[in-house]
Amino acid sequence: MAADTTDIDDIREQARRWLADDPDPASRDELTAVLDGLPASAPELADRFAGPLTFGTAGLRGPLRAGPNGMNLAVVTQAAAGLVGWLAAQGGTGPLVIGYDARHGSKQFAERTAQVATGAGRPALLLPRPLPTPVLAYAVRQLGGVAGVMVTASHNPPQDNGYKVYLGAELGGELGAGAQIVPPADAGIEAAIRSVGPLTQVPLGQPGQVLGDDLVASYVERATAVIDPDGPRDLSVAYTPLHGVGAAVLTAAFARAGFPVPGVVPDQAEPDPAFPTVSFPNPEEPGAVDRLVALADATGADLAIANDPDADRCAVVVREERDGWRMLRGDEVGVLLADHLMRRGVTGLYATTIVSSSLLRAMCAARGLPYDETLTGFKWIVRAGGGSAPLVFGYEEALGYCVAPGHVRDKDGITAALTVAELAAGLKAQGRTLTDRLDELAAEFGVHHTDQLSVRVDDLRVITDAMARIRAATPTALLGQPVDSVRDLLPESDVVILRTASARVVIRPSGTEPKLKAYLEVVEPVAGGDVAAARSRAGAAITRLRAEVGAALGI
Repeated sequence: MAADTTDIDDIREQARRWLADDPDPASRDELTAVLDGLPASAPELADRFAGPLTFGTAGLRGPLRAGPNGMNLAVVTQAAAGLVGWLAAQGGTGPLVIGYDARHGSKQFAERTAQVATGAGRPALLLPRPLPTPVLAYAVRQLGGVAGVMVTASHNPPQDNGYKVYLGAELGGELGAGAQIVPPADAGIEAAIRSVGPLTQVPLGQPGQVLGDDLVASYVERATAVIDPDGPRDLSVAYTPLHGVGAAVLTAAFARAGFPVPGVVPDQAEPDPAFPTVSFPNPEEPGAVDRLVALADATGADLAIANDPDADRCAVVVREERDGWRMLRGDEVGVLLADHLMRRGVTGLYATTIVSSSLLRAMCAARGLPYDETLTGFKWIVRAGGGSAPLVFGYEEALGYCVAPGHVRDKDGITAALTVAELAAGLKAQGRTLTDRLDELAAEFGVHHTDQLSVRVDDLRVITDAMARIRAATPTALLGQPVDSVRDLLPESDVVILRTASARVVIRPSGTEPKLKAYLEVVEPVAGGDVAAARSRAGAAITRLRAEVGAALGI
């Protein structure tokens, strides 16, 4: 009991020191209320002071709450001061470009970042309003920024926020110009953040320069240049931004490209940080696109498209004759886009990640195009090949697509949606659909059926234990076939890859959410042109594979 009392006293003292340095009166009041609730509030207080949010390759991301283990003005001030100090130490010149979404606290965090930058003598350029992440990534390149900050938690729960960092050409190099940071930059920035002294001594300057709408217009103009100006445009699209910031930019891009303006789900059209109509603001989550499908049905749309809240991801929902509407998997959209670009004669490097379908590899091999496979995350995809060939397309199965690396060197849900629309309109003009094209690819390369076993946890030890279990008792057979390849990517990455003659399993913890993920793939040859039969066999095999992998992980 004495030890418990000592622990509480220790954390109480940490909290008091934090209060003395916290620049936000609302956060101070929040933390004071937790302190007043002691000893009953001890577990909550301990969690808030369990450690600082770590600045990794995804930047910062966490719940909005007072204390070092949360997103708040104090944490953002420290992060901005560390980042600005690191940029100066690297000799980086040029402005810091700052964007933000419409989540709680985003604008305040962006404005504080600008003040920290100008207080250190560095120009700060602030996007004019809440805008998609790809607009920020574009702006870093377009404006010659030394770096960019995007305040967003992407598709995380409403109570979260985050802080992503991009580097310009000067410090990021040719491959990393306008891309998210990779090691060792993340460790360097983290060390600089930890070395920041009292926040009361961080100089704050002017608010910085708020950019005009001409930047957004420039992004839209360049986005529409991604597609053929003379292609078919007869396509009816239903769309939702899921209460995020994508609607204005996407509809403007469609209109400028000559497509009919998509119909937008009315009660999801405007940014709303509470995300009131979805249980989780991610188009992949069950029920997230129900309203979109209802709108598509009511309007007779040819296609339905959803962005995630910061519009860097793109979900595509298609109408099937027998089964109604179905969301395409990220791998399906990825290979459709790649095939479309290949058919348009776009040559160069095509890339995806170790957790994505192996179909892109097969397509590139058959068509004599360079291919590369990276760790998960667009920070790696845009650096694929190490410059051996120019990247022309990259995707990850989590609904992220880069169809124009010269425009945005990151995933971009706006240009992806435009390119999907271009493909769908061209097929419609021939009396065909996206699923018809998928069947063609299956007939040529076999059915590559992918799925995912994803488990959200409250206790991260569940993930640690499952990864230890799969390493200690690795299956020797899956689907009745011997496991002929086992790759463990530690220490570089916490990933285990299992392969048989016709199946692949990639197991890893999520990098952004408390989830354990197993990515499953079964390849089934198509006999006698019967794609439907091959899909049925592959679907049954995936169901069995999911059960076998779940048992091996103990989940």
